Amino acid sequence: MVSVTETAAAKIKTLLSEQGHPEYGLRMQVVGGGCSGLSYRLAFDKEATDQDTVIEENGVKVFVDMKSALYLAGTQLDYVDGLMGAGFKVNNPNAKSSCGCGESFSA
Repeated sequence: MVSVTETAAAKIKTLLSEQGHPEYGLRMQVVGGGCSGLSYRLAFDKEATDQDTVIEENGVKVFVDMKSALYLAGTQLDYVDGLMGAGFKVNNPNAKSSCGCGESFSA
């Protein structure tokens, strides 16, 4: 469903450690909003719910709810650090178009 690159996993582990919660996972959601209709929401969460799919890859847990799973199938989460900025990058093959800033998409 969702894959996590080694670079993204390393950054997630660093952030969780800095926040004092190395046992937490990353919740990855698709929510309504943004100029293209849908946007990604990433947040740390203590545990999965009964409705979540849990992906464990490169030493991190990712929690995806059922609704978001429809939009995230085949998606890769990466982390980029370059001259123009740093941050998580969602490579989603289901996105038909996205806004200029890359913060939202349509499927």
